[in-house]
Amino acid sequence: MGSANTTGSAARKARIEEMRRAQQARERRNRFLVIGGSAVAVAALVAGGVFVVTSQSGKDDSSAAAGDAKSSGQFVTGSDGVRTWTGKLGRTHVTKTVKYPTEPPVGGNHDPVWLTCDGTVYTEPVNNMNAVHSLEHGAVWVTYTSKADKADVDALAAKVRKTPYTFMSPDDKQADPIMLTAWGRQRTVTSADDPAVNTFFEEFVQGEQTPEPGASCTGGTMK
Repeated sequence: MGSANTTGSAARKARIEEMRRAQQARERRNRFLVIGGSAVAVAALVAGGVFVVTSQSGKDDSSAAAGDAKSSGQFVTGSDGVRTWTGKLGRTHVTKTVKYPTEPPVGGNHDPVWLTCDGTVYTEPVNNMNAVHSLEHGAVWVTYTSKADKADVDALAAKVRKTPYTFMSPDDKQADPIMLTAWGRQRTVTSADDPAVNTFFEEFVQGEQTPEPGASCTGGTMK
C-alpha cells in the first residue's frame, strides 16, 4: 500500500510539473502574440479602427453588482473532515468588490487577475478576489491566524514553497488557526504535522474540482 501511495504521489508531481512547463511555454507564446497584437492594434487605431480586449479566461462583467459573489449554497462536511460547497459558485470576472459568504472564500465571481500561486508565501493578507481566481486555476490556499503556532506556520511555508499551484497568507478573519482551501473545498487542520495536510494537497492541487486545470499560476498579481 505504501509503495502504491508513493508511486501515485510521484505520478501526480510529475503531472503538475508537466502542466507547469506547458504553462510557461504558453506564456512565452502569449508574450510574442501580445507584441505582435500590439503592433496591429496601434495600426488599427491610426486607421480609425476599433478593437475589443477580452479577459484571459471566464466571462468578464465589470458592471456586476458589488457584493454579488453569485455563490449560493452551503457546506457539507464529509467523513474526512473536508467541507464541500454544495451549490453555485459564480465564475464571472468583476472589478467591483465581492463579498463572499465564507472566509476564506472557496469560489465565486473574482478579479480578472489571479494571485501568483507558484509556491508563493505571502506575509501580509491578500486580496480575496485575486485569490479566488487562483483557486479557479487549481491552486490550494493555506491560511493562518495569529493564533497559529509559529513552528507550524514555518513548516507549512516550507511545504508551500516547494509545491507548484499553492500559496499561503495570513487571515485573521477566519474561524480557525490553520485552514486549507481549494475551489469549492475547505478544511481545518490542527498543525503542520496533521496527515490531512498532505491528503488535501494530494487531492486538490490541480485536482478534479479545478474549473481551469493547467491555467497559469505565475505572472499574476503579488498582493
